[in-house]
Order: sequence, then structure tokens, then C-alpha cells
Amino acid sequence: MSKRITNKFWLLMIALLTATVLAACSGGDDSSEGDSEGGDDASGTSQLTAWAWDPNFNIAALELAKENYDAEGFELEIIENAQDDIVQKLNTGLSSGTMKGMPNIVLIEDQRAQSFLQSYPDAFYPIGDYFNTEDFASYKIAPTSLDGKQYGLPFDTGATGFFYRTDYLEEAGYTQDDLTNITWAKFVEIAKNVKEKTGHPMLALDPNDLGILRVMMQTTGTWYTNEDGEINLLDNEPLKLALTHYKELMSNDLVQLVSDWSQYLAAFNSGDVASVPAGNWIAASVEAEESQSGKWRVAPTPRLDMEGAKNASNQGGSSWYVLNIDGKEAAAEFLGKTFGSNTDFYQSLVEDVGALGTYTPASEGDAYQFENEFFNNQQVVYDFSQWMEEIPQVDYGMNTYGIEDILAAEIQQYLNGKSLEDVLADAQAQAENQFK
Repeated sequence: MSKRITNKFWLLMIALLTATVLAACSGGDDSSEGDSEGGDDASGTSQLTAWAWDPNFNIAALELAKENYDAEGFELEIIENAQDDIVQKLNTGLSSGTMKGMPNIVLIEDQRAQSFLQSYPDAFYPIGDYFNTEDFASYKIAPTSLDGKQYGLPFDTGATGFFYRTDYLEEAGYTQDDLTNITWAKFVEIAKNVKEKTGHPMLALDPNDLGILRVMMQTTGTWYTNEDGEINLLDNEPLKLALTHYKELMSNDLVQLVSDWSQYLAAFNSGDVASVPAGNWIAASVEAEESQSGKWRVAPTPRLDMEGAKNASNQGGSSWYVLNIDGKEAAAEFLGKTFGSNTDFYQSLVEDVGALGTYTPASEGDAYQFENEFFNNQQVVYDFSQWMEEIPQVDYGMNTYGIEDILAAEIQQYLNGKSLEDVLADAQAQAENQFK
């Protein structure tokens, strides 16, 4: 072998050795995962971060999950953000194309989830292998999944109920049986009688919040969009019927109008209104007025009078997501072994936080059987857990709140005399133009 060839040989070997050492030192590729602040450190400790809102509910639930999770070296920093701030930060960060500063775990409202999953599909880590989706209320699966992959771990339910003042309804001649499994048409009829005999409007509503329309529509498994994600307002029969009932409530002075959350709470805490058709999360606010203990019960949600409709619906609710960054496996395992499968944890969740999850095996636990004195010893938590399993599944699509902004303005014209067909035709045209 010549000296020249020998020198080339050793130069090649040195180059290969150098490349191998550099690759070993790098610890992996230069993908977006490296931009994360979370992940595993050199000692094997999982140092993760989570974003959520509401310290007394969602964050308290995360803290409780940490206490119930036994994994050596696991550390979770929980950072409180307002929900709107989380939405803004996610959109800003993910649209920039970098994952820098993103959390490992984030809470997203179900009705916003598809806008993130469809816009940034590679930003989220599929976690369906870490829990059994069949253990959760079926209506939570569509908004938390995309293209056959499960991205969200369902958390709290927004299962609705018909909270009502027993004294006012009895004064108007109604019993619990009269209020069970009724239609929204019957609800309007009852509201008229209650107003006539007691002087109390049936409920409080903020005209800028169309939550009650969503509650009505979901009893039929219908939304503002169809199965293909196309905006469907003009030919939406459940929406038409819901708006008809809405106008009847408004036009007959059966509603106390409010403009913010504090006024809404005051409407029933002060005794002004006779009922609160809302998500189960309103129970704590109803109970806040201790002087009314024993004067409330909860009946199933009224349904639209259409074939296949259920006396069950949803208002709100959120789920946990894992970002596709370093530490994603540790984050998914944490969620799977707490929110995804721990029945004892869910008992504590009800007792210590007052949070009702959508993990159906938990409903057989003692905490769910509690007879609530405030609600006439009704097993309120258990009843909601049963109604939850009947909620029709819908796909909330990407633009629920944007569509409602358009509808809210058109509905005011509907109340002022514009025909329903014209209202929906104009709303359809505006929505198609804005979200095309």
C-alpha cells in the first residue's frame, strides 16, 4: 500500500470517527421537539409543563392528578392562563412553525379543538394507545379525534340539566314527573304558566350568548355544520325549531335579560327566575345561595320535538392534549394513568374538586351516589353521569363561535320581525363568505 493511499485511508477513518462522536453527542435530530422547554433531563427526571385555566376546577384537578400519580422522577409545572390567552398563545406559537415555549399538556375546550387539530395536525401527539376510548362518554370522541387518531383525553362533561325551583314550579301546579323528559315546546308552555301564576320569568339569558341554541340542537345530534364540515344554517331544521322556541320565550316576557356572568348568577341566586337549564357545572353556583337549600331539583334536559331526539345535551366541557415535543410519552402516560383509567382518582375529583368527568366506570363509585341535601336529597352527580351517556354525538367543526357571532346579530333582527328564512339565508351567506 502506498503512503498516499495510507494517508487517505486514515483521513477517512478520522472523518467517520468524528461524525460518529458528533452524532452521539447531539442526542437526536434537530426537529421541533428540541424547541420544547419540557422533556427528560440527564438524570431521567420527567420535567413537564401544563397549561390550563380556572384554579378552582381544571388546575385543581391537575394538582389532584399529580398527587395520585406514582412515578419516580416525574415533575409537572402547572401554569395558569385564561382560556382566551391559551387559545391566543397556541395559535401564535403553532402558526409560527416552531414549538418553542409550548407546554407538554394543554387543556382545550371541546368546541375549539377541531380548529387546532385540523390547522396544526402535526403539532399534537396521538394518545389513543394510553387509554381505552370506550371507557368514555361517546359524544366526547368526535371533537377530540381526527382522521381516526385520538388526540384528546376527554375530561369534564358539560352534560346539561333542567335546574328548577321546586317551590315556584309547585305553585304553578307542576311536579317532578311533569318536568321529566319533556320537549322544549312543553318547556315554553310551562314557562308561560309559571310567569302567570308566580310572576317569575322562567330563565335568564344573555342575548349575546347563544348557548341555549346549542343545547337545543345537540338533543338531535345536530350542529351548525353538517357531517362534511360544511356550514348548514339555511336547511337546518333543528336550528329553525330551536330559534322558534327562543323567539317565543323572548316575545312572551318569559326571560330575564342579563348582560354578563354576574348578572346571570344573580338572576337565580336572588330568586328572580324559576329555572336554570344549563351544564352541570352551574350546580356549584346554584348551591352558593345557602338560603335556598331544599328548594331546588334537577330534571333531564328538554329535547326538541323531533324523531330520534334525546333528553340529554351538552354545554361546555374540555379535554387534555399532548404536544408533539420532547416528553410527549411521559405526558401521555401521566394522563392515561390518572384521567384515563383511575376510578379512585375520579371519586376524589368529585369529592374534592366537584368535577364530573366523562370516564364512565367511575359512576359506580360511592362519590357518585351522594344524596345532595341542597337538591332535596337527589343523587345529582349520579343522575348527570347517566344523562351524560345519552348525549348525542356531534362534530363541532372549526368555527362554532365565529358562526354564532354572525347569528347573534341576525337573531336580533328576527326578534324585530325579519322572517326566519331571511335570517338564516343571510347568516348562511355571511358565514360562507367569512369561512370559505
